[in-house]
Amino acid sequence: MMINIPPQGRQIQYVKNFQDLVSIPFHGNTNALCWTRELIGDFSEIVNLVTLDENMAELHPDELLELQLTEQGQRAREILLHDLKVLKAHGASPTLNVIQSYERDDSYPFFPTDVYSFHVDRAPIPVDTFLCTYYGEPSEILPNSQAEQKVLVSEIREELKKLYDGGAGYFESFLSEQFFDLHYLAKANAQPISLGLGHLCRLATDHPNSKVPPCIHRAPQEKNGQKRLLLIC
Repeated sequence: MMINIPPQGRQIQYVKNFQDLVSIPFHGNTNALCWTRELIGDFSEIVNLVTLDENMAELHPDELLELQLTEQGQRAREILLHDLKVLKAHGASPTLNVIQSYERDDSYPFFPTDVYSFHVDRAPIPVDTFLCTYYGEPSEILPNSQAEQKVLVSEIREELKKLYDGGAGYFESFLSEQFFDLHYLAKANAQPISLGLGHLCRLATDHPNSKVPPCIHRAPQEKNGQKRLLLIC
C-alpha cells in the first residue's frame, strides 16, 4: 500500500533507508519523513496469536520470540525485531502494540482529546514521533494548511471558557495544561494522507527548538473485528 499524498503537497519527504530517516532535518513545509518499504512476511499471523485481555496490549521482544510461527510469520517477526533494535540504538523508546481500539475520551463531548482526533505531539526537548502500521488500518496525517487549531474556532472557544474557572489571564495556560491546544479541526475539503502499511515514518513534534510546524496526525477508526499492529515512539 503506497502513501496517498496530494500532488501539490510537499509535507512528506520520502527516503530509502533508516539512516536518512533519522538524519535528514525537517525544513519548510516538510514535517514528515517516511522510509517507504514493501515488507515481506505475514504480520496477521502474529496479530492473531496475541490474546487481548483489554483493548490494547504491548508485545515485547521476548514474547515475539516465543511465538510458534510459519516461515512467513518468522519473516514478519524478524522485521519487527529489527525495527525495535535500530530505533533503540538511535535512542528512541519504541513500543509495539496490538490494538483492538483506543479508549475514547468522553469527558467533554464537544471536544474529545483522544488519539482519534487530529492532534500534534508536544515534547519539552527536541524529539520526534516515529510510527509504523504493519497490519490493520494505517495512521493518517493532515497538511497544516488544511487544518485549524480547535481552540481558535470561536464556537469551541466559547464552550471551553465555560469550563474554565481560573483567574483572568490564565486561560491560555489552561488550554495547554488540558492539552486542548494540541487538537485540530480539518477544514472543508481537507484531504487526510494515509501513511500506508509497512512504512516507517518520522513526524515533527511541537518542541522549543522546532523549525517546522508539528505534524498533525490521528489514529484511524478500526474496522469491525480487525486489530492493528503498530510501532510507535
